Amino acid sequence: MASFAQKVAALKTQQGELTIFFVGQAGYIIKTASGKLIGLDMYLTDCCARLAGFKRITAKILAPDELDFDYVIVSHDHPDHFDVDAIPILMGAGHTKLATSVCGGKHAEEMGIKENVTVMERGGTYKFDDFTIRAVYCDHGDLAPYALGLILEIDGFKLFYAGDTAYRPEQVKQFASENFDVMMAPINGAFGNLNERECAEYSKLIGPKLTLPCHFWNFVEHGGDPASVEFFHKVGVDYVSCSPFRVPIARLAAAQAAIKFPRK
Repeated sequence: MASFAQKVAALKTQQGELTIFFVGQAGYIIKTASGKLIGLDMYLTDCCARLAGFKRITAKILAPDELDFDYVIVSHDHPDHFDVDAIPILMGAGHTKLATSVCGGKHAEEMGIKENVTVMERGGTYKFDDFTIRAVYCDHGDLAPYALGLILEIDGFKLFYAGDTAYRPEQVKQFASENFDVMMAPINGAFGNLNERECAEYSKLIGPKLTLPCHFWNFVEHGGDPASVEFFHKVGVDYVSCSPFRVPIARLAAAQAAIKFPRK
């Protein structure tokens, strides 16, 4: 059976399409039609166990050296986003570009990573060869004052990555006219993050074509609940993502929600 990395490498994104893989916690891989690989807030190792005592409850599906990334994007410096054990390996190819927050930039410099690094600040627009990033509002409180939300425009698609953020509808309603194709937002409801209801409210407020809930089921301390699938069903969201090993639970929860609350 092919590994996850082999499947990502083999997959051909068609023109006019964009492929998004969820890799657990708040991490995604984006593959463009030109074959570019973009890693977003990927947590690939067990560094959180060593640094903060948070142990994985889901298996790792990708090692840092299994894919050759063109870009790595990191919204802030917490180790489940800025994976301190993975970043040096991901950047080891020499051509990979890192785009990160002010705090992530400091971490990179401390690690000796100084080439191909773009430090992003809120309000800035950053143009790369294959896409554009706008760094926008995100409220992760004193835990990460430089944390960012991100708007990515890639091959005609517009993605909103809310980042680790508290519920601040007055700040995100400005994005309601952006016509997002995809929104990615946390649902763990811990450490100042959105819970599943607040994520759904964001989805209703911003109106993306597709909402991808994230930041759940990777650590016991980070929360996330299969009941969130029922809530998303009730408010009309028809797609949720989860770690591969949680798919059976998510499918069961979706089926139960469909029976309990049939749509007209």
